[in-house]
This record gives sequence, structure tokens and C-alpha cells, in this order.
Amino acid sequence: MAMRIAVIGAGSIGKRHHGNLTALGAEAVLIPWRDYRGAAQLADCDGVVVATATQVRLPVIADATALGLPFYVEKPLAFDPAELAEIERLAAPVARRSMLGYMMRYHPAFRFLARMDLSDIYRARFEIGHDVRQWRQNWRFADSYAAKAAGGGVLLDLCHELDMAATLFPGLALDGVKSLGHAAYPGVDFSDDILLSGAGPLTTVTMDYLSPVFLRRLTLRGTRHTVEFDLHTGNYMIAEDGNWRQVPMPFERNEMFLGAMGDFLALIADKPVSDVEHLPRFDLALPSARMIVEAYQTRDFVGAVAGDY
Repeated sequence: MAMRIAVIGAGSIGKRHHGNLTALGAEAVLIPWRDYRGAAQLADCDGVVVATATQVRLPVIADATALGLPFYVEKPLAFDPAELAEIERLAAPVARRSMLGYMMRYHPAFRFLARMDLSDIYRARFEIGHDVRQWRQNWRFADSYAAKAAGGGVLLDLCHELDMAATLFPGLALDGVKSLGHAAYPGVDFSDDILLSGAGPLTTVTMDYLSPVFLRRLTLRGTRHTVEFDLHTGNYMIAEDGNWRQVPMPFERNEMFLGAMGDFLALIADKPVSDVEHLPRFDLALPSARMIVEAYQTRDFVGAVAGDY
């Protein structure tokens, strides 16, 4: 019998998960947040996908865990320390069968680096930028979750880069966040520079809502390796012993989502998961979730950007 999975949240990501679960053979039920009525709608399910706005994830997780149901929750898990602590408490009984939506851990470029010996890396930079006004058709930033003072902003939206940095270099700690805001949206960060340091390379994670062209790049500098990966154009260059070579990495974006959802179904069924190097199982992925909350809470607004957003 097919597993029955409730997908709470019918935005673009909820619809993607619904379609992928169906393709993987599950019986997926898509429930828009506005139509969600509580635990009774989950009673006949085997698992729950939480694809709501960050601000309203706690009630769904509370309902799922009260029924003993594993859950897959989109990133970011939370932005408030007290709420994060409550989610961790509620999730404890099902944490080893639940997942966080860090789908970039399934990206072939990230997986390539996860298999490398990175002990020689002394400097790392992760960069992502995109004009938020160009994200989707018939979508306005001003009307979206992203424009809210509580839970909006680019750090939460584009936190995959922070997760990648923290996962590849687990000895890093947050060393500061410098942010640019906008006069029309108090408390909303439009551009961030996040500095990480400690037992690992000096690392910078930069993200913004401003770049007129989409950018997604990572650069690693080491005494043995030099890495220049452009995750948007698919140009992957690595130098070893001073000699550059291009690394072919065929990529289809939905494969990451399928891989993550397949592992979630395997966890529910207590079956072997994929060979992904850093499975974003809930209990294993909590260090990144905590770092994201810490970074959000310590943003230091040092300037403002202009423009009609």
C-alpha cells in the first residue's frame, strides 16, 4: 500500500514536493495553509511535508509530532531561538525519521566537494544574488513573506549557502553579520555578508536580493586545491598542483528534490537511504538550523539600499 503523505502549503515548493511524492509512488495530499484545520487532517497519514511560511511551521510540526508522524520541513526551520528550541523538543521522538529541506546537499557540485579532502582549504567564499523582483511571474516582493520584519529577508530566504558552508566545514562558528536594509522595510535584510571562522577556513557567505543577474558561486582556496564553481552556469573548475581542469557535472534541478523526498520516504519506512554524503536528517542537520537562527538574530544593519521594491 502506498504511503500517504500530507503536504501542508500549496506554494511553488509545496506543489513541487506534491508532484515528486506522486512520481515516487506515494499518495500525496496537497493542503493549502489557509485550508489546514489541524491534526485531524493528518490522522490517516504516514508523514507530513511542511512547506508553509516559516512563521507558521510550529503548529503543523506540533500536530505531526503529537501523532508520532515524521516530517519533512522546508528551510529555514525557524528564526526565533525560543521557537527553534520548542521545535527541537517536539521533534525529538521522530527526529531520526524526519528531515530538513537542505536540498543543496544533493547538488552534484556540493557532493563533489563533500567527497574531497578539504583540510588544506584556508579561505572559502559562498555567494548568491538575485533581483528579488524577478523571482516569479505575478509575484510582488512587497506582498510576500520575504518583506515581513519578522521572518523575512534574504538571510532566511537564501540560507542554503550558509548550510553548505557549515556542513563542509563543521568547525566554523559565526563571527558576525553585516546587513543592508531598505527604508521601506525596517528589519528586512536585502544584502548580507556573513563571516565564519574557527576550526576551519576563514569563510564568507554573501547573499543579496539585488543582483540584476542571478549569481551562485563558491570559491575555495587551499595549499593543494583551488576551486572555482559557478553553480548557475555549470562551469566547475578545480586546480590541483597548479593545473586547472574542468569537472563535468550534469545537473537537473528537480533531481535534488526527488533525491531528498526519496530519502524522506525511506526514513519513514525504516529502509536504507541514498548514498548522499550529508543526509539532512533532522537530528543531523540541527547545527545548521541553529547557526541560521543565530545569524538572523545577530544581523548588524550598517547601511541601506535604494530602489522600488
